[in-house]
Amino acid sequence: MNYSGIGYDLHRLQEGRKLMLGGIEIPFEKGSVGHSDGDVLCHALCDALLGAGALGDIGTHFPDTDPKWKGASSLQFLEHARKLLSDRRLRVVHVDAVVICERPKLGPHFPAMRTAIAKVLGLTADEISLKAKTNEGLGEIGRGEAIACHAIATVGSH
Repeated sequence: MNYSGIGYDLHRLQEGRKLMLGGIEIPFEKGSVGHSDGDVLCHALCDALLGAGALGDIGTHFPDTDPKWKGASSLQFLEHARKLLSDRRLRVVHVDAVVICERPKLGPHFPAMRTAIAKVLGLTADEISLKAKTNEGLGEIGRGEAIACHAIATVGSH
C-alpha cells in the first residue's frame, strides 16, 4: 500500500546569506532566512515525507527554538524523516516538488539537487521530480523578498 503526504515552506530572502536548495549552495546575492540552513526545498520535502507517514511536521521534530538545529543542514531533516518512515516499515517511493522564486534560475542546479536528495532518501535521481516557477512578479516572492516550495511524497510498505 502507498501513502502520500504534502509539504509547503516559505522563507524570506536576505542579502549576505547563503541560498541552500536541495542540499546544495546556489550562487546568488540573497539567501534564505531561517534557524537551520533555510532550505525551503528540503523543508517542504521533509513535511511531505512526515505527512505520508502520519508523523507530524518538521516543527515537531526540529523546533526552531532548539539551538541544536541552528545552521543545521536540512539534509539531516530528510535523513531523520527517512529513518522514522523506515521504523514504520515504510520506504520512500517518489518525491515531487516545485520551487517558486523570481531569481535565480534553478533548472541548471536541479541535477545536483536531485543527486543530493537521492543519496539521503535512498532513491535514484529518476525518482525525484523538481520544477521551478516564478510568481509573475506578484507578492513577496515576485518582488524577490521570499522563496517558497510545494512538495508531495509517496511512501510504500517494505
